[in-house]
Amino acid sequence: MDERKVQGYLSLSMRAGMAVFGEDSCLKSVRSAKCACLLLDQTASSNTIDRYRSACRHAGVPMYILPEDMIFRATGKPGVSMAIMPGGLANQVIGLLSDGDKDKHDIIGGASSTWRTSN
Repeated sequence: MDERKVQGYLSLSMRAGMAVFGEDSCLKSVRSAKCACLLLDQTASSNTIDRYRSACRHAGVPMYILPEDMIFRATGKPGVSMAIMPGGLANQVIGLLSDGDKDKHDIIGGASSTWRTSN
């Protein structure tokens, strides 16, 4: 994963108004199908990860665990979650995080739902 590029797209997503932050807002976005991908900081608690994992599996939204403070460094927003709305920026982020390197991603779930974790 090219962290610099990912951070750039996260920053652009925020400035374009295509990002949602905070636990309740992100969950609402996932559940209402207004989310292309969900990003979590690796410092998120196991309860938080489980809550998001369940919502993402049900909605068929990919979820990625990012290195510590990457979301904060890219956006300046504190917290552990970020949802990106569908569109070109989300596609770029998903493409960078799903760079085809199977050793870096765990994919959990069936064909209709995935959960990806970046190491």
